[in-house]
Formats: sequence, structure tokens, C-alpha cells
Amino acid sequence: MDKPHKSRPEDAQESHYNEYASFVFHPHNVLLFLVLLGISALFLSLSAAFVYTRIQSALPPLKLPALFLINTLILLGSSWTVHWAGSSYRKDHTGHYQTALLATMGLSLLFLAAQTLAWKALFEQNIFLSTDNSAGYLYVISGLHFLHVIAGLPFLAAFYYKARNHMKEPVSVLVYFSDPEKRLKLRLLSIYWHFLDGLWVYLVIFFSVMAIL
Repeated sequence: MDKPHKSRPEDAQESHYNEYASFVFHPHNVLLFLVLLGISALFLSLSAAFVYTRIQSALPPLKLPALFLINTLILLGSSWTVHWAGSSYRKDHTGHYQTALLATMGLSLLFLAAQTLAWKALFEQNIFLSTDNSAGYLYVISGLHFLHVIAGLPFLAAFYYKARNHMKEPVSVLVYFSDPEKRLKLRLLSIYWHFLDGLWVYLVIFFSVMAIL
């Protein structure tokens, strides 16, 4: 008769990790999926409304300031640093992990400052929120993206603060890097950040195409 299989601690640890890593079983993954789905629906609806309004009102094209394109490069850079943070976490590289988080926060703040200057450039062209519906949609859509970037900054700051203050000794570093919940939350933050960067690229391409039609 076969002996009953005894569960090993490694099996329990692997099962625990799979639960944290799976989009099916962990509620945080489901919540993020619903949030991203809602954001996508919001921006797609605003894009469709912009096209409809411009066609119905025969509005002139609206050219984006060059800073919108520069901001695209800044966000792509922040997407790379977020990826670097995740890679450093998986490899237990404490210094690189902290540097990557700090760089991501710096690039995000640079994006917010540059986007403020981009709106200022529109003001200097006498394009205001009340100028016409095209301008109104541009300010609203880019402003909503601006707010979503701000919403992600506290989470980045929290990760950096914990890494800075709880990773000073070899034991604390080992505990930090072996925590499956922190691994999950970092992965979710990375997905959210890549999503925002991809969303910005879509918006810049969308308004650029609409400017030449």
C-alpha cells in the first residue's frame, strides 16, 4: 500500500506564492484589473466623444505642443526604471532596487512639471479650456492622466521609504525580499505604471493623428 503523501514546507510556500502571483485567486489582482478596465473605458469614451464633437461642430485641428512628445520620452523612461526596480527586487539587489524607485519618482515629478509647462504653452497660444470643445477635451483628458500619475506617487514613495528604512541589515533585507505580499504589490504597481505610460502614448498618438485630419 502506498504511503500517504506528506506535505512539505516547500509545497506550502510554493502554494502560498502561487496564490499571490495568480490573477485568478488573489483579490488584489482582480481589483487592479477592474480599475484598469474602468480607466480604459473612461479614456476610450472621452476619445470617442472628442471625435464625435469635432466632426459635428466642424472644429479646426488642435496641434500639440512639443512638450507632449518630450513627456512621452520621460514616461517611457519611468516605465524602464519601474521594470528595473522589479528586476532588482527579484535579484535581491538592494542598492539598485532603491535607486530604481527613486529614479521612477524623479521622472514622474519631472513629467508633472513638464506637463504643467505644456499647458502653459497652450495658454500662450490663447488656447484655453473654454476656447472650444476640442481644447476642452484635450485639457480634461490630459488632466485626468495627470491625476492618475499623482495617484501612483504615494505608492512609489511608500515602497522607497520601506526599502530605505527596513533594508539596513542582512536579516531585514532577506525578510524584505522574501515577502510574497511585497512582491505582489510591486508587481501590481509595475503593471499600473506601465499601463499609464501606454495610455499616454495612445493619447499623444490619438491627438497627433486628429491634428492632421
